[in-house]
Amino acid sequence: MRVERDGDGRIRVMAIADSDSYLKWSAALLGALPGEGWETDLAVVRSPVAPSAEQVRAAVAGTPLAGREVPVRGALELRTRLLRERPDVLMLNCTGPVVDALAHALAGEYRPVLVSGLPGISVPATERAWLYRSTVDLFVLHSHREVAEFTGLGARLGATGAVGLATLPFLPEPRPRAGAAVGAGTAAGTGAGAGAGRPRVVFASQAKVPAEHGQREQVLLGLAALAEARPDLEVVVKLRAREDEAQTHRERYHYEALWRYMAARGEVRADAVAFRTGPMVEYLEDAAGFVTVSSTAALEAFALDVPTLVLTDFGLNAEQINLVFEGSGVLGTLDDVRAARFRRVDPDWLRANYFHPVHENDWVRRLTALVAAGRRGELPRRESLLSGPEQQRRRTRSLMRLSLPPTAVRQLGRARRRLRALRANLRGTLTSRE
Repeated sequence: MRVERDGDGRIRVMAIADSDSYLKWSAALLGALPGEGWETDLAVVRSPVAPSAEQVRAAVAGTPLAGREVPVRGALELRTRLLRERPDVLMLNCTGPVVDALAHALAGEYRPVLVSGLPGISVPATERAWLYRSTVDLFVLHSHREVAEFTGLGARLGATGAVGLATLPFLPEPRPRAGAAVGAGTAAGTGAGAGAGRPRVVFASQAKVPAEHGQREQVLLGLAALAEARPDLEVVVKLRAREDEAQTHRERYHYEALWRYMAARGEVRADAVAFRTGPMVEYLEDAAGFVTVSSTAALEAFALDVPTLVLTDFGLNAEQINLVFEGSGVLGTLDDVRAARFRRVDPDWLRANYFHPVHENDWVRRLTALVAAGRRGELPRRESLLSGPEQQRRRTRSLMRLSLPPTAVRQLGRARRRLRALRANLRGTLTSRE
């Protein structure tokens, strides 16, 4: 579709992210836009989960934004900038409550095309994901299955925004491995490895799953057993963040901290497993095997033809976010990890999930049509499906956290807790005197 552009001939897109995973997705998604005629900008909204400088560098690596400054700004600063620059498209690439709060805070002065989406595996579709994004014009997802599930769910909920299909933008170009290290169901270490060093097996950590302390220790014990049984392999835990870094979801039991405690108790050898950060693709390029519970990085491993295990020791269900891998051919257990039995993904599963032909993507076409409608003043008003005084109070609290420095937010939180304690004590004192 042809769009009447501004005088300089550009469609301007501003993306706002709030955490490491959404920043990585934003940078890659902006890089997937047609280059000519599109001007892109990216910022991080200040929040308790804002990425560190190292996480920012890793997130934009390999994208057109690599090397560019990605500023971190409060919500009010971003609102001022938005009203000054008036981009055609505003991408709110953030966690759900932040999308909801920003959409309301930025509404009213002028009407950009609002875009949001989910940065990884999003099966099954959830009501919360749609409800928080019910004011957007375009919801971007990454497989035909996801599009079908979210389209059906949105219709039942009353959401009016379109659902667009995009190839997961940070996936490397799929390619077969020459002399790959592992065949389906066979042990690692018979082919290409990590450069001149040992072949590498990578475990992708996740903040949310598995959730329990003991389950995470089981994972580490399995990796330690692999390292001891196969000294020819380098076993690496690829971290999303160091212990002192924020990430999209809170990690209650950090793997590196658990490993130190286990080593101190003599349960594992301290140097048996390495803990690393940085872009995942750097660890997968020459990996002999890949392990995860349900990380989106499994898709990166599939693209690079790395033999993989998706663990089912803790269940195959929505809680473990691994239902999508049913039928993929790579499901396994920690027994398989200990024996270095990795598997190759089923080609039919790939075609149905995330590896559809690029020409089937429609999100840019849908976005272009929405920009054209916006310039004609024809974008509809989309009411939030979240309403009521309690929801408004939540938005206000969110905007406070997104506008103030983290230290100020923590101080206000402590003051609020002290005030509640004081009120409780006063009520107790008055009651005892009656």
